[in-house]
Amino acid sequence: MTCELSITLMPEDEKNQTEIDSKIRQALKEKKVSVNGQKITPVFIKKSIDARHSQIKFVMRYKIYIGEEPEDLENIALNWKHADGKRSVVIIGCGPAGLYAAFKLFEAGIKPIIIERGNPTKVRADDIENLTKDGILDENSNFCFGSGGAGTFSDGKLYTRSNKRGDIYKIYRIFVEFGANPNILTDAHPHIGTDKLPGIIDRMEKKIVELGGEIHFNSLCTDLIVEKNSQNNELKATGVKIKNLTDGNKKEILADSIILATGHSAANIYQMVSKIAPDALEAKTFAVGVRVEHPRAIIDSIQFHGKQMPAAAEYRLTTQVDGRGVYSFCMCPGGFVVPCATAKDQIVVNGMSSSGRNSQWSNAAIVVERRPEDIPPEFKKQAEEEGCPALAGLYWRTWLEKLTFENGSGQFAPAQRLTDFLEEKESKSLPVTSYKPGVVSSRLDKWLPKDICKKLQAGFKDFNKSMKGFVCPDAILIASETRTSTPVRILRNKDTLECTAIKNLYPCGEGSGYSGGIGSSAMDGERVAGAIINSLKLQ
Repeated sequence: MTCELSITLMPEDEKNQTEIDSKIRQALKEKKVSVNGQKITPVFIKKSIDARHSQIKFVMRYKIYIGEEPEDLENIALNWKHADGKRSVVIIGCGPAGLYAAFKLFEAGIKPIIIERGNPTKVRADDIENLTKDGILDENSNFCFGSGGAGTFSDGKLYTRSNKRGDIYKIYRIFVEFGANPNILTDAHPHIGTDKLPGIIDRMEKKIVELGGEIHFNSLCTDLIVEKNSQNNELKATGVKIKNLTDGNKKEILADSIILATGHSAANIYQMVSKIAPDALEAKTFAVGVRVEHPRAIIDSIQFHGKQMPAAAEYRLTTQVDGRGVYSFCMCPGGFVVPCATAKDQIVVNGMSSSGRNSQWSNAAIVVERRPEDIPPEFKKQAEEEGCPALAGLYWRTWLEKLTFENGSGQFAPAQRLTDFLEEKESKSLPVTSYKPGVVSSRLDKWLPKDICKKLQAGFKDFNKSMKGFVCPDAILIASETRTSTPVRILRNKDTLECTAIKNLYPCGEGSGYSGGIGSSAMDGERVAGAIINSLKLQ
């Protein structure tokens, strides 16, 4: 028999086993769980900090085994087989969805062929250094594109609420297999860190090749190879066309199935699908806004009520303004703000933290919900004229990123003190920021879309009520945060997970509109690969 329960401890009792055992027995009694003299084995699952009141407490969650031996999460079996080459699946994108799809395929001995437009981790690290230090952007290898996907060099947070979509512990277990700290199996908000993830991803990719898979870096998917059934006009994907970005060579790769795991920044993929089957796309809700950065000491003091704690404080904020959500996203305690554009005429910002979360700043995106009906008419008209109305939000997002670039300087991002943003006045000076290449003072309140601006202003005022001191002169707003999720979904059948308009094509992960973050994307990759395995068994 097993059950789960939580107990609350004072920080000084975190390692006091006598106190822990006593509280567990009391919790079992309160839950009216009958032990009947059987052996009780508590297994620690998660720890979180309750800092809502003046007294900080630890909330510890345990899985209790009564008369049973506990399962070992660190040793969940990984049943990978060497690919036999009889079946193959092309995976477009080497992020978490693509990587975990590949490992799932190995469970059936199916060969994954991964196509990635960016560089492997070591070369990608140089591309990112060129961007952050010198403002030189490689449009195919950057914070968004390249080995491991966007999460590799922009934080590595694993927390997800999408546990029903798959086995999140298996996802964590595979990360641990390749070098992640086992504490991700038990932390309430597991986090690997951008300093650790590149090495982990590199080892995962080497294992994929060792097991008989292929990875083609610097290779852009330019088109799908599609057959049309003359009797029912049904479309079926049979392969892909790719272009090597180093030497310009082009080739075709045929496969039993194609997985689209391209992330939320691969606009070319939406264009590619829209030309083949525009009805396969639908507009979806997304969010845009700014990144707010505070000195870490301010956020720590607010959240921990002035008390010293070993960890950097986190926060999650949300409110409603005129029927639209305004909320924090991708909060990075002890982190940095980074440039995430994928074109040279854009500025896009994001946040990241190293594993130690020990920088002197803390930041988060503060974004406003955008629904399809909120997109201005000119972008809807453009999308309709081009034959795919679902792309209107993508066109508007691109316009906002270019507008941000026009109000910056190169990759120097436009920025404004939070207090000046609320008072709608120029910032005569700007606080020191973690953002590289740098920032320039700009009246965000003047050029951000008016509706976005007003909702952000109302949201910040609300947030200051729950986190007194959040609005302060030392807080800086850096524009624009636009890649929280994709504005487009590639439709798929809820049972087979195939694209509704193109058979053998499997939309997957963030870019296709079915996940948000590393953990949920990895689970979706496994889920789609599982559907392909089942499909191939039936053939």
